[in-house]
Amino acid sequence: MRIGLAYNQRPDLSGNSNEPSTVDAYVEWDDPQTIAAVEDALRAFGEVILLEAIGDFPTRLADARVDLLFNMAEGSSGPHREAQVPAIAEFLGVRYTASDPLTLALALHKALAKDVFRQRGVPTPAFTLVESADELDALESARYPMFLKPVWEGSSKGIGAASYAATPDAARRRARELLATYEQPVLAEAYLPGEEFTVAVLGNGSDAWCRPTIRFRFGALPQGALPVMGYEAKWVWDRPEHPLDVLECPAAIDSQLNRWIQETALAAYRALGCRDWGRVDLRLDAHGVPNVLEVNPLPGIIPDPAENSCFPRAAAAVGMSYPELIQSVVRIAWRRLSGRDLPAPSLAGVTD
Repeated sequence: MRIGLAYNQRPDLSGNSNEPSTVDAYVEWDDPQTIAAVEDALRAFGEVILLEAIGDFPTRLADARVDLLFNMAEGSSGPHREAQVPAIAEFLGVRYTASDPLTLALALHKALAKDVFRQRGVPTPAFTLVESADELDALESARYPMFLKPVWEGSSKGIGAASYAATPDAARRRARELLATYEQPVLAEAYLPGEEFTVAVLGNGSDAWCRPTIRFRFGALPQGALPVMGYEAKWVWDRPEHPLDVLECPAAIDSQLNRWIQETALAAYRALGCRDWGRVDLRLDAHGVPNVLEVNPLPGIIPDPAENSCFPRAAAAVGMSYPELIQSVVRIAWRRLSGRDLPAPSLAGVTD
């Protein structure tokens, strides 16, 4: 079997005078260690062809003639960046893992995703979308406190203590900053006071299932920090040399709340049409109701346990190794695409 690996590798910007427009410009892209770990896991299926999703990627993908493309490419910019690789694959007739272009574009645009959630009865915080500085007056009538973020960024880009706004004046200031910095609309949603969770999901349709729920230990953040998994919590304070004990997996919560959280996560996953795998972030409102913050159909998969990558941590909680996680996604995708399982001999030792 020939399996392609589509990815974006985080560049080494040390000594580069052409700095990116924001300090977090490439935080969504994967480091060489993650790409190598996925490549190693995929070798269980045969030959792996590395296909960095830049430049002449369409030509290289066509020439590779792969049987399946494992897609973990985030794209570079714009609201449709995560949809680019699967759209190219579909145009070329190449089978690929994970969600299709429509789902990836919907999930990345947080406001559109929330519109779908509301239509499908999935709880999500109330929100206002500010598309330009001319629409800042809409924040006057919004619910406070609120939380502001760029509408189509991931990996907590633009999210931190400054995103919390208790008054319309504070919200306008933060909205102006985000509009200028990220050059995209701003999502202003009600800030929920409850605990925050994330749920890793594998599978498709009615057969999708959850890995153990993760609760974020906000007590592990620096004293006085806002209890959110923002940019600082993920990329500044949590370092391999000084890891934060921020992930509790499985979450030590009662079975009824855990079931409620996982059922809500699955409802959001299915509402957006996610395929094969994805991660759902949720937070409890003042009444203890799980609300969906967002869905990530291309979840982070850093292999080093010290780096608190949620999906690998949830898999490890049920005894699934990192290679087994990656290989299980391939098996699930192949079953969806072909209607049959991959031959057992090529996946010795791999489990679902």
